[in-house]
Amino acid sequence: MADNRRIEDKTLLVTGGAGFIGSNFIHYMLNNYPNCHLINLDKLTYAGNLENLKDVASDPRYEFIQGDIRDKELVGKLLKRVQGVVHFAAETHVDRSIMDAGEFVLTDVHGTFVLLDALRQSRQAGSQDIQFFLHVSTDEVYGSRDEGFFKETDPLNPSSPYAASKAGADRLAHAYFVTYQLPVLILRPSNNFGPYQYPEKFIPLFTTNALEERTLPLYGKGTNVRDWLYVEDSCEAVDVVMQRGEFGEAYNVGANNEVPNIQVAQKIVDTLGKSRNLIKFVEDRLGHDRRYALDCEKIHALGWKPRTDFDKAMDLTVRWYKENENWWRNIKEKSQDYKKFYESYYKKRK
Repeated sequence: MADNRRIEDKTLLVTGGAGFIGSNFIHYMLNNYPNCHLINLDKLTYAGNLENLKDVASDPRYEFIQGDIRDKELVGKLLKRVQGVVHFAAETHVDRSIMDAGEFVLTDVHGTFVLLDALRQSRQAGSQDIQFFLHVSTDEVYGSRDEGFFKETDPLNPSSPYAASKAGADRLAHAYFVTYQLPVLILRPSNNFGPYQYPEKFIPLFTTNALEERTLPLYGKGTNVRDWLYVEDSCEAVDVVMQRGEFGEAYNVGANNEVPNIQVAQKIVDTLGKSRNLIKFVEDRLGHDRRYALDCEKIHALGWKPRTDFDKAMDLTVRWYKENENWWRNIKEKSQDYKKFYESYYKKRK
């Protein structure tokens, strides 16, 4: 790694660290930087799960604080203790945003505002300790396109309430760089997958349903295309950008694994030795984007490229859910939130 902003001996605030990508990032950092300290701020909403981090809970380099990124006083106190911020915390599930967009606006936009404004106030008070604020956005802010690839300079044209809330946070972060010269970095990753992903999302939902011999509810005709990025590679991208990225810039992060959803579903059942008859086409999602695709030359120039082959990553992911049945059964069988959401959203599309 370049040493522009060395992090080996720094303390970082990780928001949403009990979620999917956040918990994988915390594992990645503790494994790769022995002297780095991490403060995990997470509200522990339905998708926040301390089971994701039970193996590092007693690590002296790791500290968990349950709290809301919208809590100005708490955020202000935490910023006094850290030298960098990696902001994962967000409501992220498109289907939930279609049902109720309000919480997405409050968390994704207003929550990001509270963090940025606390950093602004800290700098105005004379503190220059925080070397970077890395906002994790999404490829969905661009909207859909049938051909070609989105560059970071392309207009944002989000389709879903979720994507719109992330676009709002994305542009707010950039505005705080322009207006207040805050050390903002923006990452726009494609669809992540891997261990610890809440089983309402496509790959863990289909994998766990297949393990239970339950229906795999595939939207439309299954022709929607996503670029699938293994979460370990995504964590490496965060690492590279927080150390080498140019302030005020956005960086696309993709793996060039464009695969139609039907093929992903088929790979899951084939890997598990299940029947493809488990796959059932259901009523399509409202405003369903057909294809996301990113031009990633900008982050490649920083020295990052994905390491994990798609087929290998899928095998690793499916195997993880197969070998960690207790983790996902605790969610699917004990979480009233999960049961209520699944019943109300997927089953009515049979």
